[in-house]
Amino acid sequence: MTTTSEHRPAGGHPRPARVPYLASGPDDLVRRFVREGDHLHAAATMSRPNALLNAVCRAFAGSRSLTVSTTAVHSSAHALALSGAVHKVITGFVGDTFPSPRPNRLYRELAEGRPFEVEMWSLLSYTQRLMAAALGQPFATTGSMLAETDLRHGKEGTLHLVPHPEDPGRTVTLLSPLRPRFTLFHGVCADRRGNVVACPPMGEGAWSAYAATEGVLASVEAVVDDEVVAAMPDRVVIPAARVLGLCAAPLGAHPQSLRTAGLAGVDGYLDDYDFLTGIVAACKDPRTAADWYETWVGGVASHTEYLERLGEERRASLVFPRGVPAPRDVPRSPEPVGEPTEQEQLIVLGARTVADLVRERGYDTLLAGIGTSHMSAWLAARMLAADGVQVQVAAELGLQSMDPEPGDVFLFSQRHAERSQMLSGIAETLGGAVAANPRCLGVLSAAEIDPAANINTTLLPDGRWITGTGGANDIASSVDCVVIAVASARRYVPRLTHHTSPGLHVRDVVSQFGRFTRADAGAGFALRSWLPPVPGRGRSGQDLPTSPEAALRDLTGWTAPADGSGISPHLTDEKAVTTEELSLLRTMDPEGFYR
Repeated sequence: MTTTSEHRPAGGHPRPARVPYLASGPDDLVRRFVREGDHLHAAATMSRPNALLNAVCRAFAGSRSLTVSTTAVHSSAHALALSGAVHKVITGFVGDTFPSPRPNRLYRELAEGRPFEVEMWSLLSYTQRLMAAALGQPFATTGSMLAETDLRHGKEGTLHLVPHPEDPGRTVTLLSPLRPRFTLFHGVCADRRGNVVACPPMGEGAWSAYAATEGVLASVEAVVDDEVVAAMPDRVVIPAARVLGLCAAPLGAHPQSLRTAGLAGVDGYLDDYDFLTGIVAACKDPRTAADWYETWVGGVASHTEYLERLGEERRASLVFPRGVPAPRDVPRSPEPVGEPTEQEQLIVLGARTVADLVRERGYDTLLAGIGTSHMSAWLAARMLAADGVQVQVAAELGLQSMDPEPGDVFLFSQRHAERSQMLSGIAETLGGAVAANPRCLGVLSAAEIDPAANINTTLLPDGRWITGTGGANDIASSVDCVVIAVASARRYVPRLTHHTSPGLHVRDVVSQFGRFTRADAGAGFALRSWLPPVPGRGRSGQDLPTSPEAALRDLTGWTAPADGSGISPHLTDEKAVTTEELSLLRTMDPEGFYR
């Protein structure tokens, strides 16, 4: 229920001016408005409205009635699965992102509809559906190649191929609008009228606030006087007219981060890496996962109690007051000695390939997908900068022209946001900086890759869930790409388990023993450079192939052509990973998450 106050416009009749319901906390707000069967949208900037989602889980535990849309399900959003509150999730990623991207045991049977049904979209197409709803359009158009991949399945009523009006021989992909009933949003602050302030990077932005058929339920770090917000109208991202209810929820994005720019005297805070790794560890076993849920969500009466459980010392350690976050306090690696690990050799060879392509073809932007791919992109940018070559590094949620903080490997860290030249959103990044930019080079990872460079990041051969597409399909659909992936017969496969992203624009595939290239999209890949592999997972030095032919045979499942064309006649020897390269990489990753 909302309250009203009398407002008499000049020369007119009295009419009610809606004032949002000011709730005592997230649980009060959720119980006031949300009902079983609702479609809730959890808006994503660099974080989600996690305090509100926790309240949703408490209020509807066991009901299996809700539809939830959100860009990604990871970290504390695993409570959606553990609570049993959700029937269906519409998203682009289900798994874990920190300390590195990986599957989560909770979702092994996700493809079978357990623990909930899932509808998978690429990150840009998902955002475009929200934009279409927000703009009152009947459809969105997308250049992402959904219809050409397995992402088309289950979307018969929402994804449409129609003849191109100017060229009937081509088709256009139309997407039905995404219209939730309520959008949940967490901002920096709001006034009592309901104007919500937030800071970039904005991820999906405020589109979902306008897409919601009913309106917005907002939590903020602080509810402030009207005059405070009135002094910064340029920072209001959701107007009062869209806000049905509002509550204060300090650290309402925890365990994720929030950038505040010090607005209204509100301090920002960092991702709680210890909490995030704790969730990953807990979810490895059903019993510990249930214990985690009971400790932090189900057995917590309110957000106030949640903050008390965190403790004052932990809360204080996350805060960065109105300035640049301090560098991570982590042990620095000693001068590297001996051989690189298999992963490190892969990352260095990937970085060399990216740097070579930037020099040869003049790419001005690197869009780094999360994983070994973003580590290679970051390393390549630093190598190029040392040679006086500038290239901009971007991340899909809205970080552009990044200078990543050494020692922090998380792709979406607020430390990197503070060292970026531009902070925007998904549409500006995956759209403007990527899809509309022929000088962008995508740098991607793969769980499976076939001889045509089509990519699977969704399903394992035994049916277990991996993670999904995220923004990879959008990137692979539109710009030249490099794929960086450890070679094995289970990864370099003759046929994909799930066709997640197209290989049409993939120029190079980099393995731990060299670089595969091809002349064009219709040609086969050939090994163009060679560096003997080093011991890796499950392989000792005695098991390693000692020639390019043996590596192609033993470390890939790609069928080597009988004419030997799988190895380039121009094959060159890669130099060994240098001390300088390894030192730079370990400065970026001192804890060895990608080692």
